[in-house]
Amino acid sequence: MSDLDPVQLIAAKRDGAKLSASDLDAFVDAYTNGAVPDYQMSAFLMAAYLNGLSPAEAAALTDAMLQSGTHIDLSDVPGVKVGKHSTGGVGDKVSLILVPLVASCGVPVAKLSGRGLGHTGGTLDKLESIPGFHFDLPVDAYRQQVTDVGGVIAGQTGEVAPADKKLYALRDVTATVDSIPLIAASIMSKKLAEGNDALVLDVKCGRGAFMTTEAEAQTLAEMLVAIGAEHDTPVVAMMTNMDVPLGRAVGNWPEVREAIACLRGEHAEAPLMQIVRGLAGEMIALGGAAESPEAGQETARAALESGDALERFRRLVEAQGGNPAVIDDPDTRPDSASVATVTAPAGVGGYVADLDARSIGQAAVELGAGRQKKEDTVDLVAGLTELKKPGDAVEDGDVLARLHASESPDLDAARTAVLDAYSFSDTPPASSAALKARYTPDGWS
Repeated sequence: MSDLDPVQLIAAKRDGAKLSASDLDAFVDAYTNGAVPDYQMSAFLMAAYLNGLSPAEAAALTDAMLQSGTHIDLSDVPGVKVGKHSTGGVGDKVSLILVPLVASCGVPVAKLSGRGLGHTGGTLDKLESIPGFHFDLPVDAYRQQVTDVGGVIAGQTGEVAPADKKLYALRDVTATVDSIPLIAASIMSKKLAEGNDALVLDVKCGRGAFMTTEAEAQTLAEMLVAIGAEHDTPVVAMMTNMDVPLGRAVGNWPEVREAIACLRGEHAEAPLMQIVRGLAGEMIALGGAAESPEAGQETARAALESGDALERFRRLVEAQGGNPAVIDDPDTRPDSASVATVTAPAGVGGYVADLDARSIGQAAVELGAGRQKKEDTVDLVAGLTELKKPGDAVEDGDVLARLHASESPDLDAARTAVLDAYSFSDTPPASSAALKARYTPDGWS
């Protein structure tokens, strides 16, 4: 089409045609500027949801959203900058550990994060539970922190991919959120705007993730990597397990506290740290600080054991206004003690057979740790700690979880929700791999 005709473009996608990059760019630009109304973009989104987008169309849509706002330039920052993104899950505090860890290994990391919605938590909510921490950084401060500290975790400003913000709000009310091409374009439009030279993606798969099946996760990973290739950005995707909560804490401050423990070298062989080291190895190799991902994992392990990663987290928190005292001594965080416990019911003996991640995520929301609508506020200390996990031995009366809240949630309802998430057996269950697969332009491994 030489001139933009929204009706003709919508009809073409309705009939399964492939749209050109110039058409998609013009359509997204007109929508962002208010020339195309919501009802026409809604029609396009539904047509794209039903008929799909080709990899080339998804890359073109990504570029259109990327070009709608600021593309942060980090070319003056020394080194190969490597970003990270997770598709979200229950207990996913990986970024809190990974960003300072990789930065402490000599690879700069610039990260824009978001708030949580529904059963999955948000990195910004977690960091905001550190007294004084702020993430609303202007671009100059964002750039300077990458130079000075080696890592930054900031909030997405209105200058970055504003088209994505408008489109996401519309997808949320038109039942088109779970379109894989639309998800991929949304993710990559923000990730490519961060200013990094390469990117590692944590594509979560299972009950607690948005991609519940391996087939869905594989399709998303392949499209994300393809979009990176279209934009000359090296991308590695790791598929990771999200059937059970990641770690033994879910919530905001509860997860920060667990992340601090991990940075101190605790829980080194837990699934959480297996995923952290797997992603770190990829990032360190892409950043040129190790010859291979395997060597990068050993570099990361050494940074954790030496205390360098914890010190880098402390510097990041202090640079963004956070109180470093709670990093040094988490017990000084006010109102963080547990308010109730959930214990194993009478007659239970043997092992935890399963723990449903989605149910635990919903229990955390009921405690106040999450939001059902974007405008909801969260209780920054609410959540669960000391979760027993599949394979743990358990007896009648053992603590399955400790509940935290500074408000007054319905604790009986929370206890019931937690108990409903558990199942037990006389024998230990088979273990599941934390890292399921790896995808690059060369294929799956």
